[in-house]
Formats: sequence, structure tokens, C-alpha cells
Amino acid sequence: MTSGTHDNGADPSTGERPSSQIRLLPWGIRTAKTSILVTDSGEGVLPRIADEVESALLTSAVEVATCARILLASPRVSAAELRFTLLRMAEALNDVLRIAESRSERSGGPGYRQR
Repeated sequence: MTSGTHDNGADPSTGERPSSQIRLLPWGIRTAKTSILVTDSGEGVLPRIADEVESALLTSAVEVATCARILLASPRVSAAELRFTLLRMAEALNDVLRIAESRSERSGGPGYRQR
């Protein structure tokens, strides 16, 4: 037991438990497994890493979209190039949708839910 809390995590002066924050983490998409973080605050190492991963995934999605526009502007694009580009775009879209779902849940908004 730590100073200032009961075994159940309640504040001894009020009896109230700290509210937990639940966060859908930005990894686990390709494995079809959901990764969730439950904390008493949105601070710490793992939330900071999740923020950095989200940022990298969003930057990657912008780069994939830019490359796709360039490729689609070319008059001579092979089926293999289009297939590869479409696969990367689908991956980037899944990443962005997962980030949107996570942020929506944390803000209490209606947001998008992946199925």
C-alpha cells in the first residue's frame, strides 16, 4: 500500500478512486489484435511512445498519399504498381482510422469505430 491510498486505490480523505483513462494504442492493426492502455493519467512513457507512433503513422500516410498522386498522374502505370500503391494506401487508411477512433474515444466524441 502506498502513502495516501487504500488498497483499492481510493483517496483516504474522500474515498474516491482516480478515474482511469483508456487508450486504444496505434499498433496491433496488422495482427487484428487490439492493444489498449489503461492509466490513471495520460502521462508516462507508454502514452508518449503512442503519441510518437501516431505522429509517425500520420506522416507516413501523407507520404503514401503524395506518392500515390504522383503515380496516378503518370500515363504509364503498370498493374503491379497500382496494386502495390493501393495496398499501401489501404494500410495508411487503416492506421489513420485507428488513430481517429482512439482520439475520439479519449475525447468522448462519437467518432469512427473499426469493424
